[in-house]
Amino acid sequence: MTAITDTGSASGAAPRTAPDAPRRPGQERPKRPLRVGRAIVWVVITVVVVAAFWGVDISWDALLQLPQKLAHYLGLMFLPPAWSKLPDALSATMLSVAMAWFGTVLGVIVSFPLSLLATRGLTPAFVRWPLRAVFAVLRAVPEVVIAVLMLSVTGLTAYTGALAIAIGSIGTLGKWGYESFESVDRGPIEAATAAGASRVRIMRWGVWPSAKPDVLAFWLYRFEINVRASAILGLIGAGGIGKMLIDNIQFRVWDVVGILMLVVVVVTMIIDQLSGMVRHRIIAGRWELPVVSALRRRASRVTS
Repeated sequence: MTAITDTGSASGAAPRTAPDAPRRPGQERPKRPLRVGRAIVWVVITVVVVAAFWGVDISWDALLQLPQKLAHYLGLMFLPPAWSKLPDALSATMLSVAMAWFGTVLGVIVSFPLSLLATRGLTPAFVRWPLRAVFAVLRAVPEVVIAVLMLSVTGLTAYTGALAIAIGSIGTLGKWGYESFESVDRGPIEAATAAGASRVRIMRWGVWPSAKPDVLAFWLYRFEINVRASAILGLIGAGGIGKMLIDNIQFRVWDVVGILMLVVVVVTMIIDQLSGMVRHRIIAGRWELPVVSALRRRASRVTS
């Protein structure tokens, strides 16, 4: 029979220390870190949220009546919509799409060389940083503000909306461009540099082939965003579906508003799907609608 002592056990387990025994320096429990910074951040966020609710004059009675009023106006718009205005709605929507396309193409033409000049490793810092600052300023100003500033020069025309979209696109496309160029593999760039290629040839053969799929996908994605922006610009009189929409809302012609909303939603969804299909072809190398790709991924997860 094996004896069991106070300092161990028959199985060779480590001896147990008495509760009141002094701990060795290596056995001291680490102190719980004081997360003062995190606590301060949460306190600031809480104060900001409470101040926002406190500063906004919220009518809780009107908020409770919102579902009833929403159902009322939806009935006025869609039971039934003014189908006779469908040709005019399609014509105005095509004008908005044309504004978005012109603005996107002009933004691509201007932003592409500028984004190359703003790429680290291709140009010196005194060229790179001012361009990045310009891109940041353009991204900070909404297209609606740009259009309002241009009204005194170009007037209330679709051309104003297209120029505002182009200027807004330059900031975003420029940033996406130089970030894509900086993330490419350095091997082709080093090979072109070692071969004595000029900066233009380094950009053409060392940078562009690797970054082309991402950059082209960004251009198409920006076009999708600009289609929505063109409808918003129409609200200030820049033409397109937005102008027709705000005119009918002001005169409370709700059935016409309903058909305009239907056309905007359907056309935007079609453009999103077609643009997504082209982006999928550029990146993955095959044609596939985004909705089909999403259904395929969901089916594969279910079967797995």
